[in-house]
Amino acid sequence: MNDDNTTDEGLPQEPEPKDSLPEAPEEKCPKCGSLLGPIVETKSGKQLRRCSTGSWNSETRQNEGCDFVKWLTVPPKELDEKCPKCGSPLVLMVTRFGKKAKKCSTNQWDPKEKKATGCDFIEWIGGKTEELDEDCPQCGEKLVMFTTANGKRLKKCSTNKWDPEQKMAVGCDFVEWQNN
Repeated sequence: MNDDNTTDEGLPQEPEPKDSLPEAPEEKCPKCGSLLGPIVETKSGKQLRRCSTGSWNSETRQNEGCDFVKWLTVPPKELDEKCPKCGSPLVLMVTRFGKKAKKCSTNQWDPKEKKATGCDFIEWIGGKTEELDEDCPQCGEKLVMFTTANGKRLKKCSTNKWDPEQKMAVGCDFVEWQNN
């Protein structure tokens, strides 16, 4: 089980149905033919429908019954913030990989032209870093506590950075994941 309420296979561990989620049309499971259950949202913001005959057993940490899960595209949610570039409302979007970003509501993708249209403002919602009063056991520099956007925490060396040109991590490689 991972900290974002999913198993190692990416299946949700007991997500709760939310009242604000849209009503799901009647649809059958392609594996067993049973009806799919209601739309549920994971802690990380993803939405899914699972086969009505399947369920997650938190004691055994295994799926019971049919294991079919249909992941859904999450529609952007309008925020009470304005775009700093054009003044239009901002929306919160969740990518298919669970990354979150604030973007201008006028930003759209034109499939015919294969390019983005409208305002190009986007702000990725990343993690937070706080300095610690501990030294790295590998290189002696200071450690930092990094908290991801999904709430996972890890201690890492302050010299550990990402080099976008080389597309790799540089600096000391000390990392210690924390149990929340």
